[in-house]
Amino acid sequence: MVSKTDDIPASVPHCNPVDLADEPLNGAQESSKTRPKKSCGCGHGAETAMVNGDSCHEHTDEAESKHVGSSEAEREEDSNEQEVIVIQDTGFTVKIQAPGTEPFDLQVSPQEMVQEIHQVLIDREDTCHRTCFSLQLDGNVLDNFSELKSIEGLQEGSLLKVVEEPYTVREARIHVRHIRDLLKSLDPSDAYNGVDCNSLSFLSIFTDGDLGDSGKRKKRGNDLEQIDCTPPEHILPGSKDRPLVPLQPLNKDWKPMQCLKVLTMSGWNPPPGNRKMHGDLMYLYIVTVEERHVSITASTRGFYLNQSTTYTFNPKPANPSFLSHSLVELLSQISPAFKKNFTALQKKRVQRHPFERIATPFQVYSWTAPQIDHAMDCVRAEDAYTSRLGYEEHIPGQTRDWNEELQTTRELSRKNLPERLLRERAIFKVHSDFTAAATRGAMAVIDGNVMAINPGEETRMQMFIWNNIFFSLGFDVRDHYRELGGDAAAHAAPTNDLNGVRAYGAVDVEGLYTLGTVVVDYRGYRVTAQSIIPGILEREQEQSVIYGSIDFGKTVVSHNKYLELLEKTSRPLKVQKHNVLNEKNESVELCSSVECKGIIGNDGRHYILDLLRTFPPDLNFLPVDGEELPPESKHLGFPRQHRHRLACLRQELIEAFVEHRYLLFMKMAALQLMQQKANKDTKTDTPAIMDVSTEDKAEPNHTQTTTEESSHTPDASTGQTENSTASEENSSKPVTNGPLEPTATHNGKCKSPLEDSKSCEVVLNACQAVGSISNTSFDIRFNPDIFSPGVRFPEETTDDVQKQKQLLKDAASFLLSCQIPSLVKDCLDHSALPMDGATFAETLHQRGINIRYLGTVLEFLDKTSAKAQLEHIYRIGIMELITRCAKHIFKTYLQGVELSALSAAVSHFLNCFLSSFADAVAHLPPDELVSRRKNRKRRNRVPGGGDNTAWASLTPSELWKNIATEAQSYYHFTIQCESVDQVVEKYGLQKTTLLREISIKTGIQILIKEYNFDSRHKPAFTEEDILNIFPVVKYVNPKASDAFHFFQSGQAKVQQGFLKEGCELINEALNLFNNVYGPMHVEICACLRLLARLNYIMGDHPEALSNQQKAVLMSERVLGIEHPNTIQEYMHLALYCFANGQLSTALRLLYRARYLMLLVTGEDHPEMALLDSNIGLVLHGVMEYDLSLRFLENALTINTKYHGARSLKVALSHHLVAKVYESKAEFRSALQHEKEGYTIYKNQMGETHEKTKESSEYLKYLTQQAVALQRTMNEIYKNGSNASIMPVKFTAPSMASVLEQLNIINGIIFIPLSQKDLENLKSEVQRRQQLQELGKSKESTEERPLELEDKIPVD
Repeated sequence: MVSKTDDIPASVPHCNPVDLADEPLNGAQESSKTRPKKSCGCGHGAETAMVNGDSCHEHTDEAESKHVGSSEAEREEDSNEQEVIVIQDTGFTVKIQAPGTEPFDLQVSPQEMVQEIHQVLIDREDTCHRTCFSLQLDGNVLDNFSELKSIEGLQEGSLLKVVEEPYTVREARIHVRHIRDLLKSLDPSDAYNGVDCNSLSFLSIFTDGDLGDSGKRKKRGNDLEQIDCTPPEHILPGSKDRPLVPLQPLNKDWKPMQCLKVLTMSGWNPPPGNRKMHGDLMYLYIVTVEERHVSITASTRGFYLNQSTTYTFNPKPANPSFLSHSLVELLSQISPAFKKNFTALQKKRVQRHPFERIATPFQVYSWTAPQIDHAMDCVRAEDAYTSRLGYEEHIPGQTRDWNEELQTTRELSRKNLPERLLRERAIFKVHSDFTAAATRGAMAVIDGNVMAINPGEETRMQMFIWNNIFFSLGFDVRDHYRELGGDAAAHAAPTNDLNGVRAYGAVDVEGLYTLGTVVVDYRGYRVTAQSIIPGILEREQEQSVIYGSIDFGKTVVSHNKYLELLEKTSRPLKVQKHNVLNEKNESVELCSSVECKGIIGNDGRHYILDLLRTFPPDLNFLPVDGEELPPESKHLGFPRQHRHRLACLRQELIEAFVEHRYLLFMKMAALQLMQQKANKDTKTDTPAIMDVSTEDKAEPNHTQTTTEESSHTPDASTGQTENSTASEENSSKPVTNGPLEPTATHNGKCKSPLEDSKSCEVVLNACQAVGSISNTSFDIRFNPDIFSPGVRFPEETTDDVQKQKQLLKDAASFLLSCQIPSLVKDCLDHSALPMDGATFAETLHQRGINIRYLGTVLEFLDKTSAKAQLEHIYRIGIMELITRCAKHIFKTYLQGVELSALSAAVSHFLNCFLSSFADAVAHLPPDELVSRRKNRKRRNRVPGGGDNTAWASLTPSELWKNIATEAQSYYHFTIQCESVDQVVEKYGLQKTTLLREISIKTGIQILIKEYNFDSRHKPAFTEEDILNIFPVVKYVNPKASDAFHFFQSGQAKVQQGFLKEGCELINEALNLFNNVYGPMHVEICACLRLLARLNYIMGDHPEALSNQQKAVLMSERVLGIEHPNTIQEYMHLALYCFANGQLSTALRLLYRARYLMLLVTGEDHPEMALLDSNIGLVLHGVMEYDLSLRFLENALTINTKYHGARSLKVALSHHLVAKVYESKAEFRSALQHEKEGYTIYKNQMGETHEKTKESSEYLKYLTQQAVALQRTMNEIYKNGSNASIMPVKFTAPSMASVLEQLNIINGIIFIPLSQKDLENLKSEVQRRQQLQELGKSKESTEERPLELEDKIPVD
């Protein structure tokens, strides 16, 4: 796939029916594998392209099927590998002849569509200005949507001619839009403004362009003299300065070369009838760089100059008219500057890495931006006032029917791999388009640009429809939520509902449909956007609901079809089928909460909506009269009053709880079976169980200890292992209580339950003890209606309801007694390393802990004995708590601000929040409204209209008082502080970090400049510093399941040490991810990072560099330029650069990573120690010893603090510092550090361990050197200048030894290598590559304990 590397168009004309993201990105590797296509981005009329005929059928259900025994798992891996080979396909080369260019070769693959060749041509430097052409083979026009393999006569070496076609109005507009996109291709303003899924990336500034072309670039780095290693002052250890400006270094490419001054639609559009009949399609007005004003006609034959001016219409062709098929050709003839600059611009555009310019699937917003000049742009202007229906929508003559698209894609077939890929691709694409449209609509609603469907009602009650999406505001409109907490409940309900939609979507039951749902927070309002059920608007809700309740359980109806569909979701979602009473006291069966409504749309589909109670309530935050919580909860002060009564447990918690109960169940059953074995005659088994069950409520750990010893007998343990493997298998899917029928395994001997009533009794007892709903197998489910106000249960189910209540109490106390302690443990052993608020919240969520427990988590951290080692976590937690409280206050604050005062209000709030200036006074915008008083009535209709200046009276002390109150009432946590400076002082926070956190949480974008927060004389922010306010969007992010299975099995292979196989599986996963998500996605980023690491371990450094470069670019684009993940990716890339001999690049990348980490979290963080060790080692390698010491000693301090003075990490740190002192010939200091290290090794590993021996050898060597130096010094003192001086050996470190240390600290090579081995490393790797080429790679591996893979037999 030669030409395909920059295959991704810089700009995609919006008409383009084939979805661009289908373009292969990984060059040859992907292009020739499965790439299902669909004829249009929206999933309409998609022709399912079978990939390579049916070579893929062999994998079909393998990924779905669970591996039972290991042999089957192995078999499955084999079939995966088979498939990897089969799916690859032979491409062929065709010649392409475009007008006015030399013919060139293009590598294509049989399943590509003709459309993709179009795309390549539209992106190529020499043909990029053509959009309206057809491809012809021997005079026959090829159909855009046919696959290449279906075209007769197309073969290796065929010549395809590019033939210019006549324009239509649509084609002419597409052409103008494409030319404008080409002119803007290097301009970052779209990324700053957060439009069209553009986002920022700065990697190329630090790597000087593309890393892969070390051949083309002047080779740097080997001549040490020319490396400038001095880091900027603000990133040196101990520096207190945290500047903002370096966050976005200036990219010299972005100084745009101006090609035109103005390109816009002319005011003479559209052409009058008589000109239409001459072929005029539209008129453009252009001002060239040379200040020439021209008017241009777009006609069916192309573009030409006409004789119109600004004020007179004369459509006749000028003389000469310069008629050209492409606008670029025309402009090149009339403006020399255009010709020169456009060529240069295209050269630059093509040089950029494709990942810098492809659109991301979801919009990423930047919280900082420079001041950008606002240029005239006709396309942008036009886009702002239409919903762009002429372009992005591929269905002629109508807006997209989002609901139909979302549901049709779900209905696509999923029998085999190609079909599933096609389906997942379509689902993902529609979701990302829907999210973009919904976000745009929500902003239009709040900005007052959409007419309400009930305009007569007051603003907060209004509902809107725009672009086939329904919008409602997060207020409690009809006292719907009065019982549940009013507006607070109405604000929480949409996110709960979204979680429900996500959960049902992941279970993916055929025939059950959910609505497309997006929740947008913008300017202090919460907007829910939903797709529209066909027919719902014509009917009253009462008539249409045939399942569930619309009045919180007074009237309840049920429906067999719904019960049957929901039954399928009940196991994976752990929802128990239950009965409730309606107002007539009739019992009604439900398999969801009562709020969940079932509506059959006019399209005959079964929809469920209002899924806000999909997961059971959280009793820790739901005080119920007469109900006692377990002692663990009461002991911590629960239940607590919450703002609303919709608090529910997270799905992750339910999974963890069920998993925990399952282990308990296995242990109990095992214990009892053992006891039965031991005393066949006596019947002591039942009491044992009853015992355990009471114990379990209080302290689950006792039972575990009792069973530890007992589970050794073969009988019990086999049951246990079989099941635990099954449960692990299941947990990779969202199911944990999947089909686990322990009766089958436990009663190994029990053919039928009657035959061995003993073991059945055991299972029965164990089931009852753990609260299983079945008596014969382990099965825990929750009834989501327990404790719902207004829901009543039939008499006969009282026992069940009691059990369910107990289960909910147990789950609530499980969160406190197991999940929070395990979080703290993970933070202590650094397996959880959050760096900022977002990653911290994610860490909590992964363990099923809701953010409302933040105060509890902080108290827990505070009480832990190893508190000092958790300081970084505590600090991040406090910061998260403060910024979330500020966000809550900011939300209501903004609702009272009218649009004209928005920037003043935001800057005033930030001053009160962050500035040390005690009397921040708001600058009220000058009253420009005097003359507009007449329209006041109409203006009131916008949410938050009105003469509202209450916001201006906020003072810093009042805001901080409110924050403390909010922390107390929402998080039950006490912050003692009256001002920002006290908080910063007390908790060691940084103001820049606080600014970043609050901006990201609220969507504020600020001007990037240095802010003086600490001035006591003037506020830090003015209204000019607030550039924009963006929406914060929550959406469903559909997953690529097959690709994920490949990725997981690849990871497993790697962990077992089969690197080759692992690498192949991960390559395949990458390929499938590309198929589903297109080229840009977080999961692809993880895939590339792992691949790069494997390439590196297997000695292929250039390949590692190339993959890691993609990972960094992708992380910057998809997660953000200073996201913690991006920082990590920078560190990995620096390591691979160093290994490739690009030392100055490696240093620049490490400095960048350190700057970002200082900004995001500050210096006091365990990850900083790793970063500083890396920087110190590289500086040591380039002989900058003093600088190196500053970083290494800082790393030593941090490691000592977070890992404890006796840890091996600290020993290694001491050793690294000693090495530098040795290089400086300061042997006394070197000895001191090495001794420290030696002591740690001796105490931790014992005298005989290799590390201890190495250290003691090194001590001897240092002592000799020190003695020799002393001798020489004495000699000089004695004999003066004519002393015969023995030369002292100063050792400059070899690159190999530095690289070895780098690998060790980054955890890459896990085998201790001796120095000698390392010298052979480089030659070894080369030797092996040659051997592999000769096909002798299977030769013996005993002699060299070299790298990871050598240690492990290859199967």
